[in-house]
Amino acid sequence: MTETVELIDNDFLRQFELKVDNDMAVIEYSLQERKIFLTKMVIPDVMKSDTFEKEFLAMVFDNIKDRNISVVPTSPEIAKFVRSNRKYKRMLPVGIRI
Repeated sequence: MTETVELIDNDFLRQFELKVDNDMAVIEYSLQERKIFLTKMVIPDVMKSDTFEKEFLAMVFDNIKDRNISVVPTSPEIAKFVRSNRKYKRMLPVGIRI
């Protein structure tokens, strides 16, 4: 499902957006120095599934990885994703453990 949609970094609203049909999933963030704090994830009920959530988060993390900045997940759902995906743990800043 997410292969045909585009991830948008709306820097004005400080959120990543993924629109599917008439619904939009959002991950809010705060950018400070060379760190991005992922603070809140909002997925509409019609889009909610483990698969969608994981694909959405992977798209966001891959986008951030391309910018070469560290990630600090402050949302419990996002921290859980990082714990279960070892390749994204390397994106955490030095001294941060999840």
